[in-house]
Amino acid sequence: MRTYGRVPVYVSSSGPGASVQAIDPATGLPQTKWIEVDTTPDGFDDYVYATTLIQVFKLNLGESPFYANYGIPAKPSVVSQIAPDFYAMQTQQQFAQYFASLTVARAPAPTGYPQDTPTYNVEITTHQGLKLSASVPIAT
Repeated sequence: MRTYGRVPVYVSSSGPGASVQAIDPATGLPQTKWIEVDTTPDGFDDYVYATTLIQVFKLNLGESPFYANYGIPAKPSVVSQIAPDFYAMQTQQQFAQYFASLTVARAPAPTGYPQDTPTYNVEITTHQGLKLSASVPIAT
């Protein structure tokens, strides 16, 4: 199984071994690049599904050409000032079957994003017992 995900781009800064996340000059947001994520050699798809879950949080509702029920309606949520919690919990239910544990909870917007950006903390426990966590700002 295979999927692709966006990861931060880091650039060297002053000092040995120091790096900072690159900023896109056009948008002012952190810069990312695409990487391939495959099934592990021992046959586990946890990383593939974790990457897909994060990508679903980055989609707008109905944006996927393959899965109409994937995505979060972030723009309408920001306009109405109602967080897209229903869709975040629906996404959690869709993906919970692929992990030993999956928790999604609303969080404050990370530094560098507008404070009204819907953001969720995603915590995953894989079938191997590894704990993964990410703060995911929803694209608006």
